[in-house]
Amino acid sequence: MRKSVFSALFLFIIILTGSAQNKNLGYFLDLALHNSPLLKEYQNRLKTSDIDSLRLRAGLGVQVNAVTNDSYTPVINGFGQDEAITNGTNIYAAVAVSKGIISKGNLQNQLQAIALQKSSILNPAKITEQDLKKSVTDQYINVFGLSRQVNFNGDLLALMQKEEILFKKLTATGVYKQTDYLTFVVLMQQQELQLIQTRNQLKNAARTLNYMCGVVDTTTFQVEDPALVAEKLPELQKSIFYQQFVTDSLNLAIAHKQIDFSYQPKLNLFGDFGYNSSLAYQPWKNFGPNIGLNLSIPVYDGRQKKMQHDQVALSEQTRKTNSEFFGKQYKQQIDQLIIQLADNQKYKSKIEKQITYSGVLVDANRKLIETGDVSVTGYLIAISGFLTSQNLLIQNQIEYYQLINQLNYWCREK
Repeated sequence: MRKSVFSALFLFIIILTGSAQNKNLGYFLDLALHNSPLLKEYQNRLKTSDIDSLRLRAGLGVQVNAVTNDSYTPVINGFGQDEAITNGTNIYAAVAVSKGIISKGNLQNQLQAIALQKSSILNPAKITEQDLKKSVTDQYINVFGLSRQVNFNGDLLALMQKEEILFKKLTATGVYKQTDYLTFVVLMQQQELQLIQTRNQLKNAARTLNYMCGVVDTTTFQVEDPALVAEKLPELQKSIFYQQFVTDSLNLAIAHKQIDFSYQPKLNLFGDFGYNSSLAYQPWKNFGPNIGLNLSIPVYDGRQKKMQHDQVALSEQTRKTNSEFFGKQYKQQIDQLIIQLADNQKYKSKIEKQITYSGVLVDANRKLIETGDVSVTGYLIAISGFLTSQNLLIQNQIEYYQLINQLNYWCREK
């Protein structure tokens, strides 16, 4: 009973271990997004922006400060500063209260500026996320392509090893020459070296994938087919890559308003209650309040207001130029990718036909080996053609996934 339980547990562990080695694209994307220090930095900047909004409101509220200003100016043997000016001794200690008065429109404009600042952080964060996804997906596709090549090269090598046994027997019976047999062995050894090289490339590519995702792991794993499909492209104005131009436009509009607000009269209320005395006469009575009003009205500044508006207008012209240029590049990029995808699929159909013919030729030659009715050179040419076609098909699939990845990069909406 104990033995059967142990066996079942051992089998369960093997199943779990084996399944854990199969990793898909989503697994690596989740790791990369979770471990990215740059994305975490953007998250902290968003939190900082929220604090900026709170600070603005707090700064416009009542400010209370405890202040003191004490001085003693001695006169010794008739030498010293004039007591009529210095009063000899001055003691000031109070609780001061102040509050800036701004219009509701000015407050709303500043709050909108902070909200747009948050948008200016969030949008680059989304673009950074897209960049990271694209890079990780590209590397995953590379790993997947190499794993396919390893599997194909391994299967082909196993087949050639079986054929080598048959060639060896037929050579011993005189059906084939010793040179023919050695020619086949050399090709088989080349295939073995190719398999070793591809396996090493796969290991390095897998380590690079782990490195990009912030994972310290040297164990081998199998990757699943990424199965990428083209996503729906949003309208240009709804794309996150265009959103920055929209945000810039709103920021410039706010900048125009803020220039106008900065030239409005500024009113500040202040007051304090405390002790202010020269200690010259009845100092115990020098407690009391103090209130006041500070008003600042701009009159003339050398036409700096117009200059500031001109600067913002020039920035708006630059924004429009960049926006129009980006729109043209965006369309050209998408059109080019769609054309490349169509060419890729046309090429794939031709490769598949070639593989069909090459496979039939290899099977036919394999049947003729036993009777010695095919030359080793002919058989090797058939294998070489089949190998080339299979590698072309693998490369075609990798190119297809890479093109889909590039196309999907532009599919993120705001």
